[in-house]
Amino acid sequence: MKLLICAILAYLIGSFPTAYIVGKVFFHKNIFDYGSGNVGTTNAYRVFGKFAGTVVLVVDILKGTLGALMPVFFGLDRHWILFIGICAVIGHCFSIFLKFRGGKAVATSAGILLAYSPLLFVICFIFLAIIVYTTSMVSVASLTTILFFTIATLFMHDWILTTVAAIVTVIIYVRHIPNIKRLLKGQENLVSVGLQYKKQQRVKKNQK
Repeated sequence: MKLLICAILAYLIGSFPTAYIVGKVFFHKNIFDYGSGNVGTTNAYRVFGKFAGTVVLVVDILKGTLGALMPVFFGLDRHWILFIGICAVIGHCFSIFLKFRGGKAVATSAGILLAYSPLLFVICFIFLAIIVYTTSMVSVASLTTILFFTIATLFMHDWILTTVAAIVTVIIYVRHIPNIKRLLKGQENLVSVGLQYKKQQRVKKNQK
């Protein structure tokens, strides 16, 4: 019964529509109608700016952390953090408050890792930031980081972590199918930071 309660609470926490609420309350915009139409961090940055985007990022990460920590609050084994955390990710992707629409799971998944191992969270965050800076594409950074992390868990001898990492990897890759299609066509959108974005801007400037 405690596990069921934890799962439901984690799902509801994950369902909290951060980017949608930020857009409606502070910008009077429906984020679904702007940018990529996604209710995640990257689109929040693109539509609402860096400060609002950062707020969305932090809250979406903490959704995963808080949801994952439900078993701890109920006195259950710590390894349940990982499995219950998946419920928060599902809530983020299929929010009950947004008619089961949602984001792409990256930030909320990172929140699970923060709850389970802050050190691994920091390592993965740095890895992701380096790839974002190099490619100027959050999708590439997200897909690469979660894949490499999942492979790395094979050497940590923690089958629960590996299992959950694999499940999250599948969720993230499925949610990024449109991005993957654009990447294969060379049409993926760049974010306004990093080396590739600077290169693109120089090319545009030289063409004028």
